[in-house]
Amino acid sequence: MTTPVRDALPGGVPALTGDVLAIRGGRPLRGRVDVKGAKNLATKAMVASLLGETVSTLRDVPAISDVAVVRSLLEVHGVRVSEGDEPGSLVFDPSDVESAHFEEIDAHAGASRIPILFCGPLLHRLGQAFIPDLGGCRIGDRPIDFHLDALRKFGAIVEKLPSGIRLSTGGSRLHGANIHLPYPSVGATEQVLLTAVRAEGVTELRNAAIEPEIMDLIAVLQKMGAIISYEPNRVIVIEGVEKLRGYDHRSIFDRNEAASWASAALATDGEIFVGGAKQQEMLTFLNVFRKAGGWFDIQEDGILFRRDGDIKPVVIETDVHPGFMTDWQQPLVVALTQAHGRSVVHETVYENRMGFTEALVKMGADIVVHPRGLQDGPRRVPRRDLEQAAVITGPTPLHGADIVVPDLRGGYSHIIAALTATGESKVSGVDILSRGYEKFLAKLDALGADFDVIR
Repeated sequence: MTTPVRDALPGGVPALTGDVLAIRGGRPLRGRVDVKGAKNLATKAMVASLLGETVSTLRDVPAISDVAVVRSLLEVHGVRVSEGDEPGSLVFDPSDVESAHFEEIDAHAGASRIPILFCGPLLHRLGQAFIPDLGGCRIGDRPIDFHLDALRKFGAIVEKLPSGIRLSTGGSRLHGANIHLPYPSVGATEQVLLTAVRAEGVTELRNAAIEPEIMDLIAVLQKMGAIISYEPNRVIVIEGVEKLRGYDHRSIFDRNEAASWASAALATDGEIFVGGAKQQEMLTFLNVFRKAGGWFDIQEDGILFRRDGDIKPVVIETDVHPGFMTDWQQPLVVALTQAHGRSVVHETVYENRMGFTEALVKMGADIVVHPRGLQDGPRRVPRRDLEQAAVITGPTPLHGADIVVPDLRGGYSHIIAALTATGESKVSGVDILSRGYEKFLAKLDALGADFDVIR
């Protein structure tokens, strides 16, 4: 039975705007969920449609709020967006692209960091771009300096204003550049790709990110007429062209969502078939999942995940692809609270990604976070100054609590913890999950979760 949201949850915890979930845990999740296209590809491919002179079609687009934000931003700039010829497909007609007022961009961008990727395409199309102050999940600085430094090397003029950033070409065509990223940033790599494809001359990008979603974006751009080669040692070479056409592309599946459901199966001792998941893009996760006591069966149309006996402790070092993704560690940490022994998670990508563990401790978990990381022990991933480490000792029974969602993956982890715990939990701020999980509540219901939505 649902009741209205109160000003504060029990214990004085303030309720965030949006829905609150009342979850009664202790029930294994069983059934099937299907994952659509990756959030981290779909939104970038949508931006790429600005570069084409003809219509583009993107398929398997997830119905998530980040997609809605990018769609709104495209429409603000004059792109006509319509539904395609199959469910989950969108069509983009960029023939009437025009400048947009700063206030409109700011209003439609919300908390998304996607607007920074509009810079290159808009500079090519219009000679200028306006970017509002950037939001997103508060999991680290995620500085945009990598983006701005790269754009300057292409010839862009960057002016920082109190309300955001103004960029222009000064009336000249952007030119190729030699760029070496200090860190293989996914966002900065996407920026370079989206800018270099129509810049005059050759661009060489060193220390590039090589995530599967990056490779899928390269495939999109190649379909449009771009000339891009991937070379050894994280080097990408782009030969700029004058014109690009539209594309027709089916998005790569969302491996982050697939890993999230796999972790839920492990934590709740359930069995979940993730339709659309594929082995190749999840090799690193699958290895750790197996070491942690998970069992999986690779099938033609997806992967079946469940527990294989007791959960075992593991040591994880997050890293850029092909390492263990930072987005995977938060959901898996919940399962590790039930492991027999001590697990260690070294977070080397974002400096504030361990804040979600405070709610798990409140629910009974034994987790100690080391804000400056751990110095001892052999390491595969080079240590970074920003890193943190979490030591999880288990198994510890989890009990219900009133908790607040901190960010996208942390919020999903809180949902898993509530489903694993005995008793009832009230989880507020769950609206943020719509940024990355399509039909989330419907999927929970299909898996047999016991919950109510309090509005």
